[in-house]
Amino acid sequence: QVQLVESGGGLVQAGGSLRLSCAASGLTLSFSNYAMGWFRQAPWKEREFVAAISYSGGNTGYADTVKGRFTISRDNAKKTVFLQMNSLKPEDTAVYYCATRRSPFSAPAQAWHEYDYWGLGTQVTVSS
Repeated sequence: QVQLVESGGGLVQAGGSLRLSCAASGLTLSFSNYAMGWFRQAPWKEREFVAAISYSGGNTGYADTVKGRFTISRDNAKKTVFLQMNSLKPEDTAVYYCATRRSPFSAPAQAWHEYDYWGLGTQVTVSS
């Protein structure tokens, strides 16, 4: 079955950086055929879109709240997608999830319900 495993979360001071990773396995086709997304959910808030990347890596999209601070990338040989987070703010505190869609060659999407497979998440805490 499809497994997505996030790592790299932790506690960091405001202004600091973290790099999240998400390793994929069990996909029907090559990892390079699947768009990937990052979402986050803070306590008592809805899950929100953070960033997405196309299967080729040529197209990326970001939430306005993270644009210019976060960068999504992928290493298809390692079946891994990354989220580089710089200039972190306390409001970035959340559990971060990676996700992918069941159908290969799908466009990267911003709506969480467009994604079929999810990791268990990694906690990011930014102290002020």
